[in-house]
Amino acid sequence: MSVTSEPKSREAGWGETLKVVVQALVLALLVRTFVFQPFSIPSGSMKSTLLIGDYLFVSKFSYGYSRYSFPFGLVPFSGRIFASEPKRGDVVVFKLPKDNETDYIKRLIGLPGDRVQMKRGLLFINGEAVKVEPMDYFIDTDFYGARQKVKALRETLPGGVVHTILKRDDEGPANNTPEFLVPAGHYFMMGDNRDNSLDSRFADGVGFVPFENFEGKAQMIFFSIGEDSAAWQIWNWPWDVRWSRLFGRL
Repeated sequence: MSVTSEPKSREAGWGETLKVVVQALVLALLVRTFVFQPFSIPSGSMKSTLLIGDYLFVSKFSYGYSRYSFPFGLVPFSGRIFASEPKRGDVVVFKLPKDNETDYIKRLIGLPGDRVQMKRGLLFINGEAVKVEPMDYFIDTDFYGARQKVKALRETLPGGVVHTILKRDDEGPANNTPEFLVPAGHYFMMGDNRDNSLDSRFADGVGFVPFENFEGKAQMIFFSIGEDSAAWQIWNWPWDVRWSRLFGRL
């Protein structure tokens, strides 16, 4: 009797294990789609707010849901459901409008109907210069690993959001732009690393971002490691993890 029941018992055990694995995968997919999704930072366009090697939780529910909320855009519908209006100053993850595939992260600067312009490196919104105050220099590294000082400014957007931007120059087309009128249903996005960011100032790069392309709002840094390090190399964590950045709110 025991000999004949052993295969059945083993099959039942495998069946229970498979069921648990499937349930866990479904739960993870639901959380990723509707609640929080992790993202990593691959570039320096949002320095000093976000650094290469930062890992973020992005809330998927902050602005409601569009087809870009779902993996690979598998749910084919247009517009947004359960939508909530974004606020100026939010750090937003969105799909790049020119391909609707690449994930970008920038700060929301201009709302629909706003007029946005850069004049000699200074941001103007609706004809008014945005307040900036000097801060201590930010220590950055160049392509060759050499340390350099970069001018840091505390910027206060209309509405009261305060954040840090980096400035290297006040000249060039990115710092002296025509006035952009943000169309209805679209937003104007900029990187905090103002002279090293491909953003809405460049129509052929990012341009105005449709609300439908928003994936979520960056909320918290849950992990951060030096940009020359690999997160999976656990034995290097004591030296390479940026402990002071962990659980930092955005």
